[in-house]
Amino acid sequence: MAKENSGRRLKAQQTRNRMLEAAMALFVEHGYGGTTIESIAREAGVAVQTIYFSFGSKQRILKELIDVHIAGDEDPVPTLERPQVVEALEAEDPRRQLRLQVQLTRVILERVGPLLEVLRNAAATSGDGAELWEANKRQRLIVQRRFIESLESKSALREGLGVDRAVDIAYVLLGPELFHLLVSERGWTPQEWEQWVYESHCHHLIGEPA
Repeated sequence: MAKENSGRRLKAQQTRNRMLEAAMALFVEHGYGGTTIESIAREAGVAVQTIYFSFGSKQRILKELIDVHIAGDEDPVPTLERPQVVEALEAEDPRRQLRLQVQLTRVILERVGPLLEVLRNAAATSGDGAELWEANKRQRLIVQRRFIESLESKSALREGLGVDRAVDIAYVLLGPELFHLLVSERGWTPQEWEQWVYESHCHHLIGEPA
């Protein structure tokens, strides 16, 4: 019986993953408005009711995709408690902290950037997903403030630069909007974006060369 139950759970997880993969491809190709529950079901090879039973709504599917792609896995570990983030925050050298933070952000945006652009466009054009987009922005601000406070605790912030202004600078430079503009629209490589943002952080936040 245990083996049978394990097999059912595995099959259910595989079906769920297939639905998420189908939704990911359709959202990126057709946008939020151009993707329907019916098209996701068709792409995944499942019944429409299976989509509704598993997720409830199209917005819920997008939220789950974003959460998983930001984290890189399905483990329920908060962003600020993840090992890579902790390593960056605990780095003694401010430049090392900034390097690790920007590098980690690049990796995350390569995974989730297209989905965040889908969400941003949906919030701007139809209002659908606006609450989710605002929640994402609030979360990003919380994370940036934690990193800036870490720099402040190391007495590393550029002279005359307050925490609030520093948070604003980091929020813009590390935001998915700028990443999309430079990488997706202007053709920068993610590595070029990473190096430029790192150098900009060093200049604007700690007043030192990279």
